Amino acid sequence: MVTPIVWVHGDCLSPQNPALQQYPDAPAIWVWDDVLIKEWQLSLKRLTFVYECLLELPVVIRRGDVAQEIFAFVKEHNADKIVTVNSPSPRFNDICDQLKRFVELEVLEVEPFFYYEGYIDLKRFSRYWKVAEKYVFD
Repeated sequence: MVTPIVWVHGDCLSPQNPALQQYPDAPAIWVWDDVLIKEWQLSLKRLTFVYECLLELPVVIRRGDVAQEIFAFVKEHNADKIVTVNSPSPRFNDICDQLKRFVELEVLEVEPFFYYEGYIDLKRFSRYWKVAEKYVFD
């Protein structure tokens, strides 16, 4: 029998997250990514917004190296599978590469909010929204 945990990340902070929906009884984790926070210079306002979203989700909140914290969570729950949802982030791919060397990783697809083929700066929500609103409200 497979024992999964769910990894929730910043690209699907929703109770409708497919991983949470498909595995509603699995323990779930969110990890504040110290490197990303520093690299992107995330504002307190954005961090507060993310935290408020997390309060609506059934997740354990941790901080530090994402892959290391997820591995620790896997061990704590005697899990043998990590389930998450896809992300366009290159950092996400790097973390997934680390994880799948040691444990099964299932990456579910998320229905996109809108379809767009060009580049979007994901560091600032306002820049994302400036592109998105053209497609969402047409």
